[in-house]
Amino acid sequence: MSFDIDRFSHIESSVQRWDPRIKILSLGIFIFVVALLKTLPVAVASLFIAIIIIKITNIPFHFVANSIKVIIVFLAPFFFMLPFSYPGEAAFHIIGLPFAWEGLRLAILIFTKAVTIVLTTNAIFGSSRFDISMIALQSLKCPKLLVQMILFTYRYIFVFMDEVRRMEKAMRSKGFVMKANMNTLHTMGNFVGALLIRSFERTSRVYSAMLSKGYVGELHSMVRFEAHGKDFVKAVLVLMLTFAVLAADLIRVFTPAIKGWY
Repeated sequence: MSFDIDRFSHIESSVQRWDPRIKILSLGIFIFVVALLKTLPVAVASLFIAIIIIKITNIPFHFVANSIKVIIVFLAPFFFMLPFSYPGEAAFHIIGLPFAWEGLRLAILIFTKAVTIVLTTNAIFGSSRFDISMIALQSLKCPKLLVQMILFTYRYIFVFMDEVRRMEKAMRSKGFVMKANMNTLHTMGNFVGALLIRSFERTSRVYSAMLSKGYVGELHSMVRFEAHGKDFVKAVLVLMLTFAVLAADLIRVFTPAIKGWY
């Protein structure tokens, strides 16, 4: 999985030219509504909307697919657990276990919404530099402490991974080979401990450096945002689709079927 979500933020698109503040607010509302959906066909419709949005961003599919792979690995067990554990009338039994269609529907619903949210998140943060997105969040009156925590966490993920690679390379150069024995367990324990200590020491040095440069709990930036008519048109279009999806779900356009597929 790639952590640099903004790797292709330089690619020109109408989403990339969208004012980051309005983009985050509009698509954030869309994500919130998707998380509330309870009807499978409406969730699938929202997935198609997310696919169209990510397609407009021109972000390479293989890059987005890496995020989806993580979701598949994380949510795959739901397809095996929910159909056999969902309370309700069982359609049939498999090896003595009751199988409920409603449980499978719920698993598909959760998976569909998760993929939709991941795709939309990629569209938000993948079409703008991450630091710009954080400044936009701060402009939207998001708590400054939260914004700084997200920004520093994102920044130091890469530093942390570089540290892991250096230490791992040093261990291999000294002849370490990972095996299923107590020696490997002891060595890996020391590895994790040393990594945590180094991370803490680096954190202290970075914080001291920030204080010496006048940090008083707030990040300042020379970035200035300017919204235009096109930005609001895009926002209105997204919000119209969002409320259409929400309305279709609330008024139950799709009546629940016996097997629970709708």
